[in-house]
Amino acid sequence: MGVFHERHPALIRRIEQALPYGPAERRALAELLRESRHDLVATLPPDAPDLALWQVWGKEHFGRPWPSLPFLWSESYFYRRLLEATGYFTGAWQGVDPFAPFKRAELAGDAFAADLAALDARESLTEAEREHALLTTALWGNLADLGFTITATASGPTGALAADDSAALWPLLDGGLVHVVADNAARELLADLALIDHLLASGRAGEVGLMVKPHPYYVSDATATDVLACLARLTAGSGEAARVGARLTQALRDGRLRLWTHPFACAPLPYRDMPDDLRREFAAAKVTVMKGDLNYRRLAGDRHWPPTTPFAEVTGYFPGPVAALRTVKSDVVTGLTPQTATTLDAQTPTWRTAGTHALIQVRTGTGAGFSRGS
Repeated sequence: MGVFHERHPALIRRIEQALPYGPAERRALAELLRESRHDLVATLPPDAPDLALWQVWGKEHFGRPWPSLPFLWSESYFYRRLLEATGYFTGAWQGVDPFAPFKRAELAGDAFAADLAALDARESLTEAEREHALLTTALWGNLADLGFTITATASGPTGALAADDSAALWPLLDGGLVHVVADNAARELLADLALIDHLLASGRAGEVGLMVKPHPYYVSDATATDVLACLARLTAGSGEAARVGARLTQALRDGRLRLWTHPFACAPLPYRDMPDDLRREFAAAKVTVMKGDLNYRRLAGDRHWPPTTPFAEVTGYFPGPVAALRTVKSDVVTGLTPQTATTLDAQTPTWRTAGTHALIQVRTGTGAGFSRGS
C-alpha cells in the first residue's frame, strides 16, 4: 500500500500548495487521507451526482478496510473521493480541476516547447520513418504521467520494448474508424494528437474517436478541457505545430475527429465489465488503441498474470481488434516470450515498475460474442 502511504500524501500536499483551498476543503482532504490509511471505506454523500453508479460499483466494498480491497477499485475510489473533498461537483469550487496547475505547468514548460519544435523534424522523414516515430513517441509519451512522477523515477534508460506487435497494427488502419482511449494530458496528449493527425491526413483512418475522461480522474488524465488546451498550444505555435493544430481543429469541426466519453471511463472496474453501449462503440471500430498503464491494467483485468500469458487470450472478451501502447509502470504484464520474461526478471528486477520498458501489443481478431455493427 505504498501508494496510499507515500504517493497520496505527497499528491495532496502538492494540491494544497497549488490551489488556495479553504479550511473545509483542507479538512476534507486530511480526513480522506486518514480514512484511506486507517479506517473503513465510506460511501459518497446522498447528493453526489454519480451516487447510483458507485452504489453498484462499490456495493461489495463499502464498510470494509481500504487495504482489503482490490487495488484498482480502492485507488480509483480514492481519486473520486478527492474530487468530493475539493468540492469539484458542488459549491464555489465546482468544476475546478484540482490537478489543473500541474497540467498547465507541463503545457508551459520547456519540454513541451521542445516537443512542439520537434514536429518540424518529421517533415524530412520517409513515410515509414514518420509512422515509426509517431507511434513510438505516443508510446513513450506515457512516461509523462504526473501521478507516476510524484514518488517514482526511472531507474535506467528508456527505450526498451518488451514486446512489439507494431507490424500487426498498421494493416488494421485501412481508412475506417479508429478509437484512441487517451491517458494523460499535456505532453502525452500532444504525442497522441500528432499521431491522430497523421492517421487522418494519410487516410490511415477515415474517422478517429478520441475517448477522454468525463471529469478529472487520476492526476494527469485527459479531459475535453485538456484537449482544447493542448490544441491551443499547437495552433499558437509555428511551423508544423500550427499546421497540425489547424488540421485537428478543422477535423473536430467536420466530425472526422470526435471527442467522446462515457461514465465507465472513470469506473474502478476492468473493461471486461463494460456496459453494452460501450461495447457497441468499441465494436464499431477497426481498432481501439488503449493508451497507458491504467488502461492496460483495466484491459488485462489488473491481475498478476504469468507474463507469458498470451495478450490475445487475456483480451479475448474485447469487442473488436485492440492495441495497447503502454509504458510499463505496474506489475500487470502479459504477452512476453519466455526468454524475454526470464531475462528481464533476472537482469532488471524492477523493470515492471520503473518506467524503463514499454509494450506495443495487438490483438487483431474480433472479441467473442461481438462483431462490428452488432
